[in-house]
Amino acid sequence: MSSAAKEWREIPGKYNLRGTKCLVCERAYFPSRSICPRCRRMSIGKMVPYSVCREGEIYTFSIVYEAPECNNSIKPYVVALIRTKDGLMIASQVSDVNLEDVEIGMPVRAVLRKLDSNGGSGVIHYGYKFVPV
Repeated sequence: MSSAAKEWREIPGKYNLRGTKCLVCERAYFPSRSICPRCRRMSIGKMVPYSVCREGEIYTFSIVYEAPECNNSIKPYVVALIRTKDGLMIASQVSDVNLEDVEIGMPVRAVLRKLDSNGGSGVIHYGYKFVPV
């Protein structure tokens, strides 16, 4: 279970596909990192916000038939590794697509969607998913 404070801190990244970029080696990361795993100490204080490209293509995918209880209402569904146009790899659900139409290389774009809600409290969680272009 995640805390409300953590959910609020993660909103910019989830809603806007915001990552970070290292000013030392120019590598971009998603989700955000406070230091570059490549440059390590040299990157401290040199990581800047980076807007990840919202378009890309399916690099690989899987169809989920048996899912956790919280996802029972949407199964079967597609999860994929998306290579964005700026070269980042993002794991995400692919929605608004027929399962038999999904293929490697399929162009997709990120959209904001409802992910789930917290039962009685009524808190709705939003995040990104990818849809065919």
